[in-house]
Amino acid sequence: MGKQEVGLATEQRPGTARHEAGRSCVTYEEIVEIMNNDPVVQKLLRAPIPARIAYVARDGSPRVVPVSYLWNGAGFVFASPPDWPKITALSANPRVALTVDTTDFPPYILLARGVATIAFDTGLPDEYIEASRRIVGEDRMAEWEAGVRAEDRNMALVTITPTWIKVIDFETRFPGPGGQPTES
Repeated sequence: MGKQEVGLATEQRPGTARHEAGRSCVTYEEIVEIMNNDPVVQKLLRAPIPARIAYVARDGSPRVVPVSYLWNGAGFVFASPPDWPKITALSANPRVALTVDTTDFPPYILLARGVATIAFDTGLPDEYIEASRRIVGEDRMAEWEAGVRAEDRNMALVTITPTWIKVIDFETRFPGPGGQPTES
């Protein structure tokens, strides 16, 4: 099967992104700068926790699924078998929301919205292995990788280009309009 991509409508291409920080609009390039340099975001991207992807299923119902992901410096990337329901749904409607968050107190939260682009190709993408590394753990990685490679399956590689992000740390950035602490 050759490579085929779906998603990323013209009006949603990089350069038209939004970031909620006092309700200001920023460009895709500014979102990438925040993603690549913000200490809270970096902690979340390194943590052994999945992203939770929200999308609209083909029947119109909302869905949320955890995925092993990686941030490649420009977008969130995950892989899935090409015939799985989330891939079918994202092919029809590539708009998604996602969260990466901790359960400690104070919680760190990254909220994002974006557009999914799907590449269909043969084989197992390296990104799938790397995205799973944090979740599986180094001590079990060799065995897990050998098992996955033995299955010899094709995967769809999904890249989510962020169009909006919000970082919440409950120390300096809070939920709500503007994300600022409220006066007592």
